[in-house]
Amino acid sequence: MNMTSHTASDIPDERDMPITLRLAHRIHAFGAEHITPRALAVARTAFIDTIGVTLAGSAEPCVRILLDTPGVAEAPGKCSVFGTARKTSALDAALVNGTASHALDYDDFSQPMGGHQSVPLISPLLALAEERRLGGEAVIAAYVIGIETEIRLARAVNYHHYDKGWHPTSTLGVFGAAAAASHLLKLDVDKTATALAIAASLAAGLKANFGTMVKPLHVGHCCRNGLLAVLLAERGFSANLTALEHKQGFFNAFNGPGTYDATRIFEDWCAPLEIESPTMGLKQFPCCGSTHPAIAMALALVREDGVKADDIEAIHIQPHARRLPHTNNPDPQTSLNAKFSVQYAVARALLDGVVRLEHFEGDAHRDPRIRRLLAITRTDPHPGMPEDSPLQFGAEVTVTMRDGRVLSRRVDDLIGRGGDHPMSGEELWEKFSDCSKRAIGSSEALALYERLESLEAVTDVSQLARLMTRRTLPGGAEAERDLKVVAAPRNTLVETSWVP
Repeated sequence: MNMTSHTASDIPDERDMPITLRLAHRIHAFGAEHITPRALAVARTAFIDTIGVTLAGSAEPCVRILLDTPGVAEAPGKCSVFGTARKTSALDAALVNGTASHALDYDDFSQPMGGHQSVPLISPLLALAEERRLGGEAVIAAYVIGIETEIRLARAVNYHHYDKGWHPTSTLGVFGAAAAASHLLKLDVDKTATALAIAASLAAGLKANFGTMVKPLHVGHCCRNGLLAVLLAERGFSANLTALEHKQGFFNAFNGPGTYDATRIFEDWCAPLEIESPTMGLKQFPCCGSTHPAIAMALALVREDGVKADDIEAIHIQPHARRLPHTNNPDPQTSLNAKFSVQYAVARALLDGVVRLEHFEGDAHRDPRIRRLLAITRTDPHPGMPEDSPLQFGAEVTVTMRDGRVLSRRVDDLIGRGGDHPMSGEELWEKFSDCSKRAIGSSEALALYERLESLEAVTDVSQLARLMTRRTLPGGAEAERDLKVVAAPRNTLVETSWVP
């Protein structure tokens, strides 16, 4: 499939056309008929994974504080706040659910984006679809073109954008959210371009706040702002369509002259679709994706060499240099800090042979056995993994044992569970169940999962949203739902070689 040639006849001479308008023509021309079977399978999987981690995140302190803040989620509306019994406006639902979706840092991620591709899109799309009683097929098509838009912009500005300190999940995801919501509402080309131009002024998110509650708040505001841009454009709001390339526009203000290449946005547009790329991965571990290659190598040492934590004398972690600035946290003092500590994540893998949600809760990071391992850990960038390499997710973990043995495992590129290392259907269900039952109960988690397996056949997303809310009993008490699920559902979503 080559969308560039497919849409060429629909697009006028682009030589003097603003970038937002060029993007808008492509977004408008994209339809469900352009979604390949592989893209459909990946999209379904992304919705399953993102909804699962959103439900798990709905009880996190950052979400509870947000909900307790006067004015948040108090607007009347038809949209669900997932994991609760509350209804609110589409904008507030996008804000709260978007924050919840990233609260555990357990959502899928992308190398070219330098961040998380699904969370900017799914909360605003579900809120909009629930409010306007739209179906799953339209939501999936909007999601796919949202992925295309945000990652194409990422290819234009990274890695300078990422290294400078911006959080691309939010600064670029806001454009994906605007593109996706514009497509879902079937805005015309001019209004879609306006929405993208508005989004340029609503982009924000600093990596300085990684490891705090602000990081998931970046996503909540990205979701809300992208949707707000579209709702304003729908009603005739104006914006400068050159807001990306203007001398004081997004590219020059966020990156700087000479540090971006806007032509990369349109090269081989949708050929293939970005969603089919092997450079995206599901998170098997509930912590920063940059720690995952090192975790996987630590687990390999436990599994293949029988390494026991009590017998370790020294640990040496050498990630790719780009994975280290935000994860080099040798002494995490909070559970959120621990999510951004490659030292803690590797120590936990070596100690327990698994890395689970419970390891980033409460005082798990203060475990004396973990503290001993942190004290004997050294971390530095891997000298054999160049910063300009196309392989950006590598790591080597070396342990020196008390008996004198030196054991090591290395991987040059491991972007979560994807590519030639896909997550099985059983593993996907296990993650979804573990996440979602915390908010809605095990039996409802199973029913929700089965509906999401055929998301494109759902005719009204508001019916699906009911499965994501906590029921209340007469008098206002919340229902307890912890029925045991004895068998995993059928899953056909992860049969391709790519799983995000």
